Amino acid sequence: MNRNPHIAIVGATGAVGIEMIKTLEKRKFPVGQLTLLASARSAGKKLKFRGKAITIKELTKDSFAGVDIALFSAGGGISRDFAPIAVKAGCVVVDNSSAFRQDKNVPLVVPEINAADVKKHKGIIANPNCTTAITLMALYPLHKKFGVKRIFASSYQAVSGTGAQAIEELKRQVGQVVAGKKVTKEVYPHQIAFNVLPQVDSFLPTGYTKEEMKMENEGRKIMHHAKFRASVTCVRVPVYRSHSIAVSAEFVKPITVATARAVLKKAPGLDVVDEPENKKYPMPLNTSEQDNCQVGRIRLDCALDNGLCFWVSGDQLLKGAALNAVQIAEELLK
Repeated sequence: MNRNPHIAIVGATGAVGIEMIKTLEKRKFPVGQLTLLASARSAGKKLKFRGKAITIKELTKDSFAGVDIALFSAGGGISRDFAPIAVKAGCVVVDNSSAFRQDKNVPLVVPEINAADVKKHKGIIANPNCTTAITLMALYPLHKKFGVKRIFASSYQAVSGTGAQAIEELKRQVGQVVAGKKVTKEVYPHQIAFNVLPQVDSFLPTGYTKEEMKMENEGRKIMHHAKFRASVTCVRVPVYRSHSIAVSAEFVKPITVATARAVLKKAPGLDVVDEPENKKYPMPLNTSEQDNCQVGRIRLDCALDNGLCFWVSGDQLLKGAALNAVQIAEELLK
């Protein structure tokens, strides 16, 4: 791998693409050349990187000549069509969609957990689901020490997880409600302002949604824990940025709040914010635009044996997407 690699970002104008550009700059990633790719309608627009304006090019089959690493965040369809083309051109793809996550030839990586899996790539590395990644930042360190059997979890997912147009929808609806106007909806099936929607992604025959099953399926692969079980309810909330997850976890070994806290305090990429007596706990407002996730409300679960409850919050555009992808790219350079 070139020490100053040529990086391409596919989906550069999307919410995650923009964070990828910012993250490469903030982490002083040794970018030799940056190519920004998007749909034809975005071609010709400019985005700034290190003070220079870079013109966005249309994504085509010929976009990847000379590119070393391509960070994809343009949806599963684009990834399925163009990732193999990029690999053929000699490029390593870090894909943010769900297209390849369950492919046994594709590593699914959270660098704080399973960085070594990067070495097994055959041209494509998958970035996990944002809710799963944020949850595992707190769950995995506990699993390593106490052995997790199963979790019950509810997510509180920000609208930016859906994309830029969902942020606009929430802003518009808040204005409409406050002004006493009729609420219009385009992105979500119901009003999201002053409401919560117990549906993220489409429903499966079991009654779970696809998003809800990602926690179990992706968690098993990332943690190398084939028997891990997760019963999850994913909920969209009227928050602009940062997902939060309430977790009840059952472990093989006995666990105490003190031993759990000691493990979590040492965990990379995670801050313990847990002072209920001072009303301090993780919140979306405090984790937005922060690289680290936060964990708090740590307590013994009164309904499970060897159980622990905790609340974790993290910026799903960063640790849940752009930051994690750039960290994978950093692993590729090592």
